[in-house]
Amino acid sequence: MKMTTLCYPERDGKYLMLHRTKKAGDENRDKWIGVGGKFEDGESPEDCMKREVLEETGLTVTKYAYRGIVTFVSDVYQTEYMHLFTCSDWTGEEKECDEGELAWIDKKDLFDLTLWEGDRIFLRLLDVDAPFFSLKLVYRGEHLAEAVLNGERLETA
Repeated sequence: MKMTTLCYPERDGKYLMLHRTKKAGDENRDKWIGVGGKFEDGESPEDCMKREVLEETGLTVTKYAYRGIVTFVSDVYQTEYMHLFTCSDWTGEEKECDEGELAWIDKKDLFDLTLWEGDRIFLRLLDVDAPFFSLKLVYRGEHLAEAVLNGERLETA
């Protein structure tokens, strides 16, 4: 199993998004996602999120919210447990990312981007300021086959 974090820095109605275009063999290739990555030994979810945001953006997170946990099950990739955060304050200057292009995207334009189907579900939950949630996303290839929110199955397209 894989443990990861994903964070959406937020300002002025926009999220800082990463268009994953630079990393060879990237399972997120050509998709838009937040910033984050894999845990290192001994890290808490908060430690990992802060380190990954700093590494990928140059920003040091000072105010954040732990929003939920997303379980990804796939017939292609190993199971992943992703700790989801938003952050509203940081220090430092944005830098170029070695995994893709960073861009501030207006929340109303997020769904025009190339996203994983399941990301659309948790981005909607973030938008409505849902309380802490557990979301399980089951993929067959790149198709979302099942979504379960807080133990209740959701309808998928």
